Amino acid sequence: MNFTFTEEQTQLRDSLRRFLTKEYAFDRRREIIASPTGTSAQVWGQFADLGILALPFAEQDGGLGGSPTDTMLVMEELGRALVVEPYLSTVVLAGGIIARAGSPAQREAILPGIAAGELRLAFAHGEAQARFALDDVATTARRDGDDWVLDGAKAMVRDGEGADHLLVSARSEAGISLFLVPGDAPGLDRQGHHTHDGGRVAEVTLRGVRLPSDALVGAEGGGLTLVEQATDHGIAALCAEAVGAMEVLIALTLEYVKTRKQFGVAIGSFQVLQHRLADMVLELELARSMTYLATAKLDQPDGPERRKAISGAKFLVGRAARTVGQEAVQLHGGMGVTDELATGHYFKRLTLINASFGDRDHHLERFGAAG
Repeated sequence: MNFTFTEEQTQLRDSLRRFLTKEYAFDRRREIIASPTGTSAQVWGQFADLGILALPFAEQDGGLGGSPTDTMLVMEELGRALVVEPYLSTVVLAGGIIARAGSPAQREAILPGIAAGELRLAFAHGEAQARFALDDVATTARRDGDDWVLDGAKAMVRDGEGADHLLVSARSEAGISLFLVPGDAPGLDRQGHHTHDGGRVAEVTLRGVRLPSDALVGAEGGGLTLVEQATDHGIAALCAEAVGAMEVLIALTLEYVKTRKQFGVAIGSFQVLQHRLADMVLELELARSMTYLATAKLDQPDGPERRKAISGAKFLVGRAARTVGQEAVQLHGGMGVTDELATGHYFKRLTLINASFGDRDHHLERFGAAG
């Protein structure tokens, strides 16, 4: 399989890296996290100017017609900078579902707004009792005349607090369905809080939320297939983000062992530490290769083949994230877990990526079941 990037993809990666290096330094990220919203409207607008918010959507929907590989490159760069903006939630997950299954009116109302940096979305699917089971949905949707009425609760909705719209899964008579819910809908309550990696999540409650009939996304009862497909895209994107984060974490560790001295010499000259760094690089490259393979499988019509590649990538990335994160912290010594140093923050993000959409054990089991 050819993993060579096109000239346009290389330019996209390099331009985004230059922007983030200049405008999204570690201190700037700290300021954004401490702000009331936990994100930056200015940075989001600059993302729109760079074109990355429009990248995966079709040209007729106001996008640039990019591929999953383009999204992968963007996520790698966002991982390198530990970006907390809701790119995964808005563009990859909720935006991706609207692009694939939304009606012409829904695509026209939502996708150009995302591309322009005017709308933020969140994917509200997980529930407290479900753990990693995508088909465990207790939230209900019932018809009342021409309207839909939703009742239930969603847990740990990434970027759900500040989203202009939520894409909510609910169980109707036909099965699991998806609904586009305005953020100011009566009966919708969102309680936000920080996660340990600097992001924000919301506990979402729906009490008699009334929606018009055209709020249904896709066919009634067809939501589970859309959720599974979106989750696979989200996992591939998270794997790419982890690859970017691990790449920087290894570079930071290498720089540290070159300058930290014991007994009058740099500790990087100790052979045992060189071997540990080599193991970190090996884990990274295995994770990178599997992420590229999983990304290439996203457009495959064969669902089981796609899911097997995704689970294989998620398992290897989770293993690599733990190895690289722990080794980086240990090689930095006590300062590796201080708030002032970026090392611990990368490790925190990698830890949460491992737990998102199924941890290593879950995906190892799913990979084995795929045969």
